[in-house]
Amino acid sequence: MLSELQLKSKFVGALVGTGVGDTLGRPFEGFRRPFTVDTVKFGGKYTDDTEMAIGVAESLVEKQGFDGEHMAWTFIRNFNPSRGYGWGPPQIFKWIKEGLSWDKASRKLFNGTGSWGNGAAMRIVPIGTFYFDDFEELKKVAHQSSLITHSHILGIEGAVLQACSVALAVRLTPESFDPQIFVNKLLQIVQEDVYRKKLDIIRKFLRGKPDEVRIIEELGNGIAAFDSVPTALFSFLSHPKSFKEAVRYAVCLGGDSDTIGAMCGGISGAFHGVEGIPDEWRKNLENAEYIESLAEKLWQVKTTYKK
Repeated sequence: MLSELQLKSKFVGALVGTGVGDTLGRPFEGFRRPFTVDTVKFGGKYTDDTEMAIGVAESLVEKQGFDGEHMAWTFIRNFNPSRGYGWGPPQIFKWIKEGLSWDKASRKLFNGTGSWGNGAAMRIVPIGTFYFDDFEELKKVAHQSSLITHSHILGIEGAVLQACSVALAVRLTPESFDPQIFVNKLLQIVQEDVYRKKLDIIRKFLRGKPDEVRIIEELGNGIAAFDSVPTALFSFLSHPKSFKEAVRYAVCLGGDSDTIGAMCGGISGAFHGVEGIPDEWRKNLENAEYIESLAEKLWQVKTTYKK
């Protein structure tokens, strides 16, 4: 049983960890091959990954739970084009402002198929923490929140996988951690074959020592949810003793490095708590005080909500 202080630390660690991983990865986005860990230094601004995660947390706090319309308009209110958004969200925000329902607008993308990108997964951390103790509600809310921007089942399933990974990390402590059991629990949750195959690959990789090139070849490092969520998860599971090493490993895989770093940072931060994040990274994170206070408010709403 987690103490209230432990739970608070995990809520803060998850959101701060998202911002840290995002910021670390931003300068290396698009690198095609893995690069040396020594080149990773902290600095600069976070991207849309963190801005949207902040929006998720703000909406959960303001509504004391999930409200899809409110969350969509929170994204619209916070939208800053300089954060590096892809072309999809601004178009969706425009359609919502023109009157389309918050859960219907994203269906217009890609000739009605919706996006299978990782944009719903990258921001899901606050939902993973807030609903950490109720997996059925967590899965439902993760699905619904994805619809604001991602209606393709593979984009949605990636967000569900990331949210459940964060929730498991909140529940566990280093003393009770077994990476194979962690993966087995996720296999009980995900339905889509591509994710189940990636989780099987993770189980295999955890028993060996694959090099980074093979990780990229088999797990991916791209913008598709199925090519990035499993990679972020493996980065955490293969470095469970250190937030710093997990996130640096994730970032050094290149590709969509800011998002893979953000997702790994969210899981690892939820596991280790905010104290596990290096002080230099934590203190130099853009808007650090606001992000920490927002995570604390989310924790406060959760503890009140439970009572």
